[in-house]
Amino acid sequence: MQEDSPVQNENTPDTGAERPTSTGRRNRLIVLGAAALVALGLGGVAVATTGSDRPAPAVVSLEAQNRAEAASRADRAARESDAPASPSASPTPSPSAVSASPTPTRTATAKPKPKKTTRPTPAWVDPMPGAAVTSCYGQRWGTLHAGIDLALPSGTPIHAAASGTVVQAGDAADGYGNSVFVDHGNGYLTHYAHQSRIAVTVGQKVKAGQVIGYEGATGDATGPHLHFEVHQGMWNQIDPAPFMRARGVDLGC
Repeated sequence: MQEDSPVQNENTPDTGAERPTSTGRRNRLIVLGAAALVALGLGGVAVATTGSDRPAPAVVSLEAQNRAEAASRADRAARESDAPASPSASPTPSPSAVSASPTPTRTATAKPKPKKTTRPTPAWVDPMPGAAVTSCYGQRWGTLHAGIDLALPSGTPIHAAASGTVVQAGDAADGYGNSVFVDHGNGYLTHYAHQSRIAVTVGQKVKAGQVIGYEGATGDATGPHLHFEVHQGMWNQIDPAPFMRARGVDLGC
């Protein structure tokens, strides 16, 4: 019986010695491949290359696959968080906000000032407004007092009773002192006596209410006053009270 020789034929491949070495190298390649797949975020099956030309399939364990998927999700979440946020759609204004137009602001406009209206001067006026009546037309001390006496302080302005032309201005006889006669062109004249100063001249046109002189006590007068007469024709004195009243002026007599 032939005994087994402890020395193996050198031509016989020592499979027992080579297998452990090849298996160890393949295990290392599998581990490296799994690690690479984990790093790259790949799952499933990796192919490892041995020293020989034949590719050897390597199966990644379930734990490695789970880790790879977790790493892939983490990497994807990181990339999504770094990506610029897309602009959000601008809010659509509500119909009420669109339709509601702003209330126009009223511009304050200055109201035009009312025009000052000058009241027309009446045709006939009081020759000395506010004066006190000291004597009316009629008999006095046995003679005719042919006018109305109107009293205010000396120097009070005297006004033309109506428009007309000055026909006499100066000292009049018969105790009238400084006097003015105005012809109103309708057959009537007015006479203003006892003036302290005369403000018009003969031939001057005057208007109703125009100042023609100032009250005084010239001539036969006991104190400052205006002796006012109305003549229907020169030196034909009539009662001034009803004549002026008929023309809207009350002289108080």
